[in-house]
Amino acid sequence: MAGTTHILVVDDEPDIRETLQDYLELHGYRVTQADGGAALRAAVAEDEVDLVLLDINMPGEDGLSLARFLREQTSIPVVMLTAAGEVVDRIVGLEMGADDYLAKPVDLRELLARMKAVLRRFQTARTKADLAARSAERQVVFGKLRLDLDAHKLFDGDGNEVPLTSMEYDLLRAFAEHPNRVLSRDQLLDMAHNRGWEPFDRSIDIRIARIRRKIEPDPKKPQVIKTVRGAGYIFSPSGA
Repeated sequence: MAGTTHILVVDDEPDIRETLQDYLELHGYRVTQADGGAALRAAVAEDEVDLVLLDINMPGEDGLSLARFLREQTSIPVVMLTAAGEVVDRIVGLEMGADDYLAKPVDLRELLARMKAVLRRFQTARTKADLAARSAERQVVFGKLRLDLDAHKLFDGDGNEVPLTSMEYDLLRAFAEHPNRVLSRDQLLDMAHNRGWEPFDRSIDIRIARIRRKIEPDPKKPQVIKTVRGAGYIFSPSGA
């Protein structure tokens, strides 16, 4: 996890900053020092930071204020350093959004272990969020229903599966991949991989009617999959 992992050490005491930097660099981390709020903001703006080690008691803008800034403006995990016995500061720090805290004087081995644990939790959460975002991109809303392109399934607002035939799924996928575009019957049959159709085949209309009964609030007045007279059908994502 080390290597390119960038740690920002924020403390007003130069000796502490130097000690932490030397120790963390020995373990393969890239470390930047900041002596206060201005330096922290500059470092975060200029480079990607993976974790902030943040002292609470600093002159001027203290660590609690900076923790609030980091939580409101970034998603960078924060480990706070507090003076021994300052329980109230630790509680407030956690309420401000710190991911962990250690009391000074810091045991460097414990600090390293805590940092690794926070970084693992953050990476796991970020991975789950990325997967959820990618999954959401593969889901298309049809009225009040949702088509999952990976699962090849249609779900209602309560998460219940709505039965689909393979042809109905293929037609919905074709519409999902071509929103706001008029598709002729021939195009739809080709996109749905139906090779057995004949010229002037109207079976597509029957299938569209069945789909409408599943996705349209009022199938008699379709707003999601509309008929374009003499041309075909169009999927309107904003319809419903």
